[in-house]
Amino acid sequence: MHTILALDQGTTSSRAILFDRQGRVLATAQQEYPQHFPQPGWVEHDARDIWTTQLACARRVLAESGVDAAQVAAIGIANQRETTLVWDRRSGAPLTRAIVWQDRRTAETCDALRAAGKADLIGRKTGLELDAYFSATKLQWILDHVPDARRRAERGELAFGTVDSWLVYRLCGRHVTDVSNASRTMLFDIHTLGWDRELLDLFGVPAALLPEIVPSAGVVGHTHDALFGRAIPIAGIAGDQQAATFGQACHRQGMVKNTYGTGCFMLMHAGDEAPRSRHRLLATVGWNVGGRTDYLLEGSVFMGGATVQWLRDGLGIIERSGDVEALALSVPDNGGVMLVPAFVGLGAPHWDPYARGTIVGMTRGTTAAHIARAALEAIAYQSAELLAAMQKDAACAVHEVRADGGAANNDLLMQFQADLLGVPVVRPRVTETTALGAAYLAGLAVGFWQSVAEIEAQWQVARRFAPQRSAAWREETMARWVRAVAHARAWAQPHPA
Repeated sequence: MHTILALDQGTTSSRAILFDRQGRVLATAQQEYPQHFPQPGWVEHDARDIWTTQLACARRVLAESGVDAAQVAAIGIANQRETTLVWDRRSGAPLTRAIVWQDRRTAETCDALRAAGKADLIGRKTGLELDAYFSATKLQWILDHVPDARRRAERGELAFGTVDSWLVYRLCGRHVTDVSNASRTMLFDIHTLGWDRELLDLFGVPAALLPEIVPSAGVVGHTHDALFGRAIPIAGIAGDQQAATFGQACHRQGMVKNTYGTGCFMLMHAGDEAPRSRHRLLATVGWNVGGRTDYLLEGSVFMGGATVQWLRDGLGIIERSGDVEALALSVPDNGGVMLVPAFVGLGAPHWDPYARGTIVGMTRGTTAAHIARAALEAIAYQSAELLAAMQKDAACAVHEVRADGGAANNDLLMQFQADLLGVPVVRPRVTETTALGAAYLAGLAVGFWQSVAEIEAQWQVARRFAPQRSAAWREETMARWVRAVAHARAWAQPHPA
């Protein structure tokens, strides 16, 4: 057995990637699936689309590579986090559409809990901000709004899970989640590493709904024979950003990576004790491997590459997402235009669910190219805010940021990011680090790789983007961004009657 199969289930597409012992990509398959926006601020997925596209990608990558299932040592799973699913335990049928991490429908529920003084309790136990981003209020909404859901949940007829749980259930019939995904639900105590009774009671979640918590590296089951022709061990599970951090070999305290995907997620290794942010970042479980739990500091940007998708699908100014760099480079600068992509609110460090997308600074001379450039720059501005908060929390200097995700291949964005951060941005040779991290976790569990040190030795630099701007330029440029953000803040705030 000479390969590991990674399933990378993302917000807008499912992917499957085969890796060899050197951590090299042997083959890949990808398929987009529909997004549903039934009301302003609502984002949903059909759980059946998640499963069918992920299974199709897994089968296709094996077929097109000529790799037989017998040659696959294990499967690793990385998944979009916080997205909330409930299904019937007996039939496996989804109870309703999945509520996606970007969904804002429970913002007022969070406001009420904050007004009731619950934010500090939640922060102390979970390391999270009280926000609609996380799973707890989404699950509460399903139980309160889907007919008969709460009664059925209390009787043990239903199962709740994030996307990893759903995939494992469909692959082998077990109902589990790993510690990294559990830590994103707002129902999990990151200090005791277990579901918390006080939080379950606070959100009205019956314990019978919950999956079993397992380590990030370890065999949790074997796939049904009919899926791939033979059973394959499922041996690694991690939320996509934790998986990317592991795949970037950020295994030591103070190391930082930033993933440029649908959103942008900057994470710093924080050691083997849960940190507490003073600047509205998140403390989250990174992974549990070999009995050791590693923790991370995280800042989340909700609209990263999704901003480019909006240029493509919403405005229609590009045909393919990859066209954005050439369009942006057709002008020397943004022409004074600033775009704040707060389409689903703002994440860290603002945590404003009522912020909305805003473009400022337009003139009669503004073109589609200026807007495209402003969209790319907005991704970098948001990430720069995260690193500034992270450095204050960690009280240590960051020497480089390791970049991955689809937009990390955009040279214009990476150079602008380095200029804003004032530290090098490093792109590795393998940018599929989310899938690679899941593969590494699975491979460690089955002995495909022997140690973390072996994995670290495989990480290689493809290109290093060094800062080319002055500190004065960074200060002036970020000040303009702060002014633009102020125009987007609290735009959809409900007004009292």
